[in-house]
Amino acid sequence: MRSQGLTPLLTISMILLAGNPVLAQDGKLDLHVTPKQAYIFVDGRAISEASKHHVLTLSAGDHKIELVNYGYQPANRTVTITAKKTSNLEVTLEAVGSTVSGPFGAMTIEGADRAAVLLNGKTPDFFVGHGDEFDHEWWWKQELVVPPGTYQVTILGGDQDLWSGPVDVAANQRVVVKVPKGVRKTVPWPRGEKFSTIPRFKAGDASATVAVAKPAANLSATATQLNCGDASQLKWTTSDAPQVEVAPVGPVAASGEQAVQPKQTTTYNLTAVGPGGTAISSVTVNLNSAVQANLGLSPGEIHYKRVGDKVVEDSSTALTWTATNASAVSIDPLGTVDTSGNRTLQIAPQKTDFGPVDETINYTLKATNDCGGTETKTVALHIVGSIEQPEIKLSMRSVYFPTDRPRSTKTEAALLSSEMETLKGIADTFAKYLAVKPDAHLVLSGHADQRGPEAYNKPLSERRAELAKRFLVEQGIPEANIETQAYGQEQNLTADQVKDLLRQDTSLSDEDRQKALQKLHTIVLAYNRRVDLTVNPAGQQSDHVYPFKTDDFARLVDRNGPNKEGGMELAAEKKKVEN
Repeated sequence: MRSQGLTPLLTISMILLAGNPVLAQDGKLDLHVTPKQAYIFVDGRAISEASKHHVLTLSAGDHKIELVNYGYQPANRTVTITAKKTSNLEVTLEAVGSTVSGPFGAMTIEGADRAAVLLNGKTPDFFVGHGDEFDHEWWWKQELVVPPGTYQVTILGGDQDLWSGPVDVAANQRVVVKVPKGVRKTVPWPRGEKFSTIPRFKAGDASATVAVAKPAANLSATATQLNCGDASQLKWTTSDAPQVEVAPVGPVAASGEQAVQPKQTTTYNLTAVGPGGTAISSVTVNLNSAVQANLGLSPGEIHYKRVGDKVVEDSSTALTWTATNASAVSIDPLGTVDTSGNRTLQIAPQKTDFGPVDETINYTLKATNDCGGTETKTVALHIVGSIEQPEIKLSMRSVYFPTDRPRSTKTEAALLSSEMETLKGIADTFAKYLAVKPDAHLVLSGHADQRGPEAYNKPLSERRAELAKRFLVEQGIPEANIETQAYGQEQNLTADQVKDLLRQDTSLSDEDRQKALQKLHTIVLAYNRRVDLTVNPAGQQSDHVYPFKTDDFARLVDRNGPNKEGGMELAAEKKKVEN
């Protein structure tokens, strides 16, 4: 190593002052560094070795000072220079590591003077020494010892590359690099075989040895088997590597840990680059992206029955589901649901009209995760049953006629007002019934009392039924839904039956009922001059309720009209046949 003099200091000052005509704006930095061989970088520019006591002329303002020496922890400082004043900076670098283990090779660098020598990088972190420390292999050794390998060598002077290029160094071989021409020769280096370990940095008055350590790297993961959404903790350590990166995470500190949550199986690569080469460590975190899902219905078939607007049978079913390794779960048609759960379903069919119910509803579960996993499950619910028309009971009563009436079937002349009123009510009720049961038929059965021969009574009962039919048709009842039949006196009510009907008639007072019983023979005849109504296929029949309270009651019970006893008696019996 050459002795230190003023020439380097003057050269540095000239470089720093070049191009700056306003010298009055400069200040000085009085720098004291231990060890004295440490190298100075100012604002990223390679300056020179510190030489224990070094004064730099710098422009006024802030400057980044980097002090490096292989085998020591670098020191970075920001100093503020004041014009025409001197700032002081004293730094002691901290030694790191101790010795380096072989195998070894060596480099000799000629013609670099005190230019900075960097291996595998161009920032101060990759500094290993300056040219004057590695320039001969004489009695006083000045050499750069490295692990066998290929190195990208950069020689920096100021902010200029004086030379850069790859250099292959084999074990126990010494490579001579001539700046700026490059590799000059490779020669045996038998001394390398004698070393098991070498100190990282050793300097004398005219000798220097820098032994560069190969980087080390180790990467691990707390979990290497993950489900989607789970995390693993990466942990790593490195040494002798200023440039550390974990792919695909990015640049990281020399040692540390970080949580990762991969979306697919990922191999993480730790790459540690230093002056002594590159070290790589890898770990693979396997990801299970598969979704497991189950969907069930119990029971799978439910029964439904509705009569009119009333639901009389409405069973439910339970839908249950689970989805593991899933972040989002939905069930169509229910929507978004938890990853597991159950729900009781009360189902109504889509069908609304009358008839049998036989429908199927599909429930489809779709489970996904952020890692591309997906699973679909479908179950079918069968709905069976019926929607039925309600039973409609018609409020109908039989239609009663005066003796020997009608003589014709012209409705306006042949019907009393009470008969027309009764038939209008029947027409209105039956029209509503047809809206629900359009296939219903109204059967009109004509009757006559016991007086007179069958040859007369049968046509009379036919006229009564036909007259009622014609009036109903006039009220809007379709003729096709009406049938007639005539019985004459074949199905006459007996006196006992009439007595029961009188007792059941709530419209009669006790006095009215007693008067009717006193004239029972007349009342029995009146009950049998009628048209009964039957609704088929339901078989519902009209009630035998005699219209005692109507205004034309007297004409119904006695064709001659009322007498002093209130119309409850017939005129004197005549020998001719009348009914």
